[in-house]
Amino acid sequence: MKINPTRLQQHFEAMSQIGKIGETGTCRPTMTSLEKQAFEIAATWMQEAGMTTYIDNFGNLIGRLPGNNPALPVLMMGSHLDSQPYGGRFDGVAGVLCAIEAVATLTENGIHPDRSIEVVSFADEEGWRFNKGLFGSRGILGKLEDGELQRTDKDGITREQALKDFGCDPTKFKESEYAPGSIFCFLELHIEQGPILDMANHPVGVVSGISGPLWLTVKLKGMAGHTGSVPMAIRKDALLGAAEIIVALNQIATQVAGAPTVGTVGTLNVFPASRNIIPEEVIFTVDLRDIDLARRNRYEKQLRDQVESITQKHSLTYEITEDTNSEPRYCADWIKAIIHAECKAAGLDAPELMSGPFHDALALSYACDYGMIFIRCKDGISHNPLEYASYEDLALGAEVLYGTVLQVLKR
Repeated sequence: MKINPTRLQQHFEAMSQIGKIGETGTCRPTMTSLEKQAFEIAATWMQEAGMTTYIDNFGNLIGRLPGNNPALPVLMMGSHLDSQPYGGRFDGVAGVLCAIEAVATLTENGIHPDRSIEVVSFADEEGWRFNKGLFGSRGILGKLEDGELQRTDKDGITREQALKDFGCDPTKFKESEYAPGSIFCFLELHIEQGPILDMANHPVGVVSGISGPLWLTVKLKGMAGHTGSVPMAIRKDALLGAAEIIVALNQIATQVAGAPTVGTVGTLNVFPASRNIIPEEVIFTVDLRDIDLARRNRYEKQLRDQVESITQKHSLTYEITEDTNSEPRYCADWIKAIIHAECKAAGLDAPELMSGPFHDALALSYACDYGMIFIRCKDGISHNPLEYASYEDLALGAEVLYGTVLQVLKR
């Protein structure tokens, strides 16, 4: 094995201590002192691998290995170091640390590429703090939307203020954007976050594409009243309406057996949240994903029709806000072919599979060709402290990534 599996494991173990919760969990919110600590230690490893490092104005940590011809578009790799509030040790981290290991191996072998290589830990991939993900990867491409800096977290802190507190300057975003054509391709290694590889007993998989996520926020408004005195027949119970919509979403997403469609309500806030007051207002999120965009659009319409029908039945009013809407994006065939070849060279029979979760690669796919490597995770568990990928599997993935980098650099 060309990469150093012992060093890679040491890096994972050190990173797992930052924001550690319980025995194996992680809470490392974006643009906080915890993420800054993660950036500092990752930057040290980048520098040891021969890279120069900096944090741009979007809050991305970037390590750059200069190429012999700096005019060539860069080979970019990476993922993210922020985590879910109740997350695991490998989501995002695997892509950053394995990319650093690939560059370290290049440097140790005296390989000086013509094109520069950049390893990036993107800011706020997860999206839970400000309810909008892929911030850093969209930011470098000039793809941020109106109002993103005014989004607030649960403590009322705006994204703009969080950026400033992190040492970034939102007025200088343009200085941190990449010119069209300046990125040659993007490679991302990630744990699968699903059960397919584990069930099939494959340590590594080749990603064919990423499903398109649709994120909605639904707000229902009814009328508060005393639970002991308002008759059931005349209530305007916002939570009852929300419950029926949630059930409807599940029915919509499961109407085609075996389809990769998934629909989830992940957060729900009830006002005034008293046991003896009829809920007046409920706000909840919808996450609807599918690799088939036409089907996802059809299901979205069905969901909106159900919201209209159910709110009318319960005399409620509603608002639906679209937070994220991305089409499915497919990996470049030529990069997939290289990854397959490198898997075969490593003695791996790697299957090809879709990604249901989105990744920073989704944003980069609009600027350049991309490819992804998946690593098996135990029982498919992710966004959970029980998330687990073996260091042996991660080392195999890093080896495949290193070989892929060598082949891409020949292009």
